[in-house]
Amino acid sequence: MVPAKEEVKLLLEQLPEDASLEEIQYHIYVRQKIERGLEDVDADRTLSEEEFEARMSKWIEL
Repeated sequence: MVPAKEEVKLLLEQLPEDASLEEIQYHIYVRQKIERGLEDVDADRTLSEEEFEARMSKWIEL
């Protein structure tokens, strides 16, 4: 696992030189969400399509 500081350094190298602080924060946020999602998949903390549809049907009409 790459340390967080190193991940940010790698991310900064990929962004354009004129990237704003807001853009940098956004990319870090997206990276965090992707990592959390992958961890959830590895830990089997996901819903099947059927479970998802059953839960969503309570909120919206399908």
